[in-house]
This record gives sequence, structure tokens and C-alpha cells, in this order.
Amino acid sequence: MEKLLLYVEIHQLKEQGFKIAAIAKKLNISRNTVYKYLNMNFDEVSEWVISTKSRTKKLDLHHDLILNWLKEHPDLSSAQVEDWLKEQYPTIKIGSSTVRGYVSELRDIYHIPKVVRIRDHEAVEELPMGQQVQVDWGEITVKNQDNKQIKSYFITFVLSHSRYKYVEWMDRPFTTKDTIRCHEKAFQFFGGIPKEIVYDQDHLITVSENAGDIILTGEFQAYKQERGFRVYLCRKSDPQSKGKVENVVKYVKMNFAKNRVFPNLESWNEKCIAWLKRTGNYNVHHTTKKRPVEVHALEKQHLTQVSSLLSFESNHVNSITRTVHKDNVIKYKSNRYSLPVGTYRPRGDNTVYLEIQSEMLIIRADLEGEILAKHPLCHGKGVLIKNKQHTRDRSKGIQAYKETIIRQFNDQEKALKFVNEISQRYSRYVRDQLQVIQYAITHFRPQIEEALTICINEQLWSANDIRDIAQHLTRLKEEKDVSTVSVETKQNNTASHATAAKREIEYYTNIIRGVS
Repeated sequence: MEKLLLYVEIHQLKEQGFKIAAIAKKLNISRNTVYKYLNMNFDEVSEWVISTKSRTKKLDLHHDLILNWLKEHPDLSSAQVEDWLKEQYPTIKIGSSTVRGYVSELRDIYHIPKVVRIRDHEAVEELPMGQQVQVDWGEITVKNQDNKQIKSYFITFVLSHSRYKYVEWMDRPFTTKDTIRCHEKAFQFFGGIPKEIVYDQDHLITVSENAGDIILTGEFQAYKQERGFRVYLCRKSDPQSKGKVENVVKYVKMNFAKNRVFPNLESWNEKCIAWLKRTGNYNVHHTTKKRPVEVHALEKQHLTQVSSLLSFESNHVNSITRTVHKDNVIKYKSNRYSLPVGTYRPRGDNTVYLEIQSEMLIIRADLEGEILAKHPLCHGKGVLIKNKQHTRDRSKGIQAYKETIIRQFNDQEKALKFVNEISQRYSRYVRDQLQVIQYAITHFRPQIEEALTICINEQLWSANDIRDIAQHLTRLKEEKDVSTVSVETKQNNTASHATAAKREIEYYTNIIRGVS
């Protein structure tokens, strides 16, 4: 009946003088459909409508299966339906347009609407073969075999020219070491390394962009130098810079992962590689109108050949980063590990670095810096692993604690000014601040007076600042002593030696104050 009504409407509009394009626009149909109806008389269209009702379709054999999928997952796309059919029936031969039409018809008959979200993009020029790979991370919540929701994380790579893709999944957030390992596997999958790799400003590979001077994490910087590719950082959600990989992230979520049951990580990754072979890298790309797998066969020749896999255990330091929480703990593998009270900085950088050595968790202030804490590695979940030495000193009140700190300085007038100032600025963390000062006095006593003077002169009102400056002065003195001994030894051997210049303390205080 709907087709007969459409036939009548088209002929009425034609008689009223509407052009073909105007009729198509008004009725929201294609111009080919308008031509088809205008070339038929009423008897012909009636016979055609009757024939369509009795005519069988290729996908009618799978009608119930597809309908159940749509009812269970109303947001299922026709592309995903096509992939699921190919997964269950590897020998099926079906076109994408056939699936789209069949799914659309089922949605109309059974009233299963699908919300379509539109995002604006700007076209960019295609890059030459072997020029670029784009990389991004994603996560999605799926259900396992027990019907429980779990979060899965993935990293995806796509060659910008051929659109050839690689994906790897994990059941926990990625670390820098995981990221490097996945790069190696992607290069093996692609058959080579491109000249340039595009990333977000992700904390796994970058510290900061520093006004155009990219500062990479120590581990990733070493890896980049060893493999010899260029790094390009772009803003998040920037379709002009990395729109290809953003589309791949969405494609992986919506076509592969969404509504799929998660059995286990190994099987999930195997299914994803099979999906890449069957769909992700095989289907004709909508923009290039070519199959990525076929274009990749040519692009592969323009990639730099990959040497043997790197030995990460021996060549790279495990630089897992975590953020210190306000209760002075870090979280690692669903457990909490304590840090000395005062480690957390209310207005500072609270990033620390973790290292695993012989079932011990080592927490450092920086990659090769001071060890803040050591804990036995816990293999349970939800456990608080706490060192009793990390607790607050509650043996005396705040005022008594202040007086104890001040008496340990030679210039008690400056010490009083400093302690009073931090008490006002860190009213909720006074005891923590005092404990950090006590730590600095205990460990760096020869330099603590000079550090106090520098803090007051430079208006640096934080216990962490006085500790860091005292520590730096101690290191300078140790380096100077070593250098003096070395020079004297070489002078005795009648050999000259030039020592490296040392930066003045103002250089470091300016860094702390944020002065360039």
C-alpha cells in the first residue's frame, strides 16, 4: 500500500510541474526511484507490489537471527550485522548494500529505530606510502560469559595511506612498556616502520609539549631513538591531524567489540585479529574505495624493514607512573600502597614512578631519583599495604611540633617566618608539611640553613621546596667534592682535565617558581 501511495504522489507532483530533483527532495527519495515510478502505469506498479510481497530474499534464511540481534542490540549497525553473519557463516556471499537494505526493512517492519550521530570532518590530502602511522588508545565496557560488565582497553594503529590496521587488547590500562611492546608487534604486522607516527599528548609517551619542544618519557625517548621514527603530537579529538585513527577507534568499538561477549583476553585478541582479516582490513574503505589489505601489499615496500624484536626486559626501564592521592597512597593492580606523609602536594605534581624488582614494589620521585617507599608486592585485591613509618607523628600537638622544628635552625627568626607562612597556606596539611621539613633537616642538615634562606628570598613557601633545594645543594656539594678529588689526582699525574660547568642555584629556584 505504501508503494502505491508513493506512486500516486509522484505522478501528482509531476502533473503540478515539479522537476525530478524537486520531487525526490520533497518525498525524501532518490531520483532513480522517481524515474522508476514515472515509467510505470498503475497496473504495472500494482503487479510489482504484489510480486515483492511473495518474492524471497537472500537473507530470509537468516531473518530470525538478524531480528533477534536487532531486538537485543537496537544500536547494531548493518556493517556489524554483515560481519557477524560472515563470522558465523564463513562461506556466505552477500553485498553490503543487500545487508543495509534488509536491516533497514526489518527496522521499519518491527519498529526498531536507530539513532544516528553526525560529526563534521574536513577533507585532508592523502599522504604518500610509508609516510605515516596514526596511533590512539580506546576503552569499552563489554559483558563476559557470566553476563558481568568488564572494561577492556585497546591500542590501535593505522597506516595513513592504505588504512591497514592493527589492534591489540588488554584487560587493564596500558603502561609505557605495554605501549612499546604493541609498537613492536604492529611493526611486525605491518612488515615495517613508517617515517612518522602521530599521537595524542598521552602521558604514556609524553611528559609535556613545552611550547613546541616535545618532552617524551625517558623510556619512550630511548625507544624512539632506537627505532628512528619521528613523533608528531596533536590535540585530542583533532580530525585534521589524526582523524583516520579516531575513525578506527570508533570502528573497533562499534563493529568489533560492541555487543560481543568477552570470553578471555587471549581469545578476545584472536577474534580481533580474525575480524581484521575478515572485515577491518578486507572490506572496501568508504573513502579510498579500495581494500586496505590490497593497498598494503604495495605500501609495505615503502616501509623501513624491521629488525629483530627488542629485548625490553634488559634494554628498557619499567616506568609505570601513578598519581599520589591526598591520603598519601598510590594504587597499583587494585591495591593501595602507602607513601610517607607529606608526599602528596596540594598544589604540585603528584606523579611518581613504580618499578618491580624481585617481588618488591619500588616507588620513586622520578625515574632514577630518590626512593620514596618499598613494599612487598601484593597479589590480592583491595588490600592496603602500609609502612608504619609512613604515619603521622602524633606524639605532640601542632604548636609543640612547630617549636621543635624551629629550634633545630640556627636562624630561628627565619625559621619562624617560614613555618608560620606554610601554616597559613597549608592549614589542612600543617602536620604533613612539618614532617617533610623534619625529613629535610634529618637528611640534609649541612645545607638546610642555605635552603631556608633561598626559600625566603625566592618566596617559595612549601616544605617540599625546602626539601628539594636542600637535596639539590647536597648533590652539588658531593659532585664538587668528587670533582676536586679527580682534578687533584690528574694534576698529580701531570695531566689536565676540564670539568663541566655547574648551574647556579637560581636556575633551579626559577624552575620551581615557574620562571623561564
